[in-house]
Amino acid sequence: MDHIRIRLLWPVFQPDPSVVNPAALERLCEFMDLADHPHVSLDVSDSVLDGWLSGLTFLPAWLSGRDMITDEDVIRTELTLFDVVAECIGDHRRFLGFDLGNELSAFNGEVPSESGDRWASLLLDHCKRITPGRFHVNGVDHRPWLEARTFSPTAAATYGSASVLHAHPYRTGATERYGPDGTGVLHLGEYLAELAEAFSPTRGRAKWLQDFGASPVERPAGTIPQWAASFTRNTLSSQGMWGCTWWSSHDIGRRFTGFADYEYDLGLFTVVNDIKPAGVRLRDLIRELRDTPVRPVDRRVGPILPESRRLGLQVADHFFTLVNQGVRPALVTHDKADDTAHLSARDITELVHC
Repeated sequence: MDHIRIRLLWPVFQPDPSVVNPAALERLCEFMDLADHPHVSLDVSDSVLDGWLSGLTFLPAWLSGRDMITDEDVIRTELTLFDVVAECIGDHRRFLGFDLGNELSAFNGEVPSESGDRWASLLLDHCKRITPGRFHVNGVDHRPWLEARTFSPTAAATYGSASVLHAHPYRTGATERYGPDGTGVLHLGEYLAELAEAFSPTRGRAKWLQDFGASPVERPAGTIPQWAASFTRNTLSSQGMWGCTWWSSHDIGRRFTGFADYEYDLGLFTVVNDIKPAGVRLRDLIRELRDTPVRPVDRRVGPILPESRRLGLQVADHFFTLVNQGVRPALVTHDKADDTAHLSARDITELVHC
């Protein structure tokens, strides 16, 4: 591994609109130094406005009844938090960049995507101003891509340093729809990457498979290592893949009883820091990929996405059918289907309808 993504739980770091917790900042600085230890050497992406983690919400009490995306006073408070954290770690050599927050659509689902897009643009621009040259992203889950929820797919594919992909077969419903070893489970990350490519104004824009994993709740534990390797390789077949980040580093201890069963065994390490088979397989895969990287595949066939902004798995079915036929497709948005220059730039020679 060469990087890690950490969560700054919002109520811990900003327990009051006017207070940023100095003890939390001190621990963050200590963590960054640990990441810089010669035996560690991990770049750190810091996810800041974290009100959602492992299926549970963690929101500041002072936010009750207020909207973090449309309330101007709340937005000013959020910007202050970024400013203070940037003063603490912005120049640290292990600071990769800011992630606005984890899967903000999970608890902001009623916010229109137009409002979400304006908010994401504002905050990402602010991150760029206060810590220029870093890798700043909006850590969206699958909902903006498949449902245009909170953020539009166009914004997710345009703002920030990379298009973020959270590709959990269980959470998206892919496991139930296709079966644990179905094409739609093995190639889900690839499908989301191609959605990001289709909506991006820039060919080959960076894409970060920021959150993926599997639990024994959804598939036999013994099959997880090979699934992890196949899923990673399939996703890396898309252009512009910046990196992949497994969720999560460690299992959750069973002494904590408040989580859904799915959440406990998602780690690459046990709670006592023993590496699990999936961790061994991914460690070996990283070595393989450093010697022989996955080459992006040619994608000549382009299914045309419907005009609807809801691009759920019923649309993905067409993509996976083509994969089953030996074709690795691109995806084309409806408004680009007649744009010959766009199609030529992407080397797409055949269009089909979803």
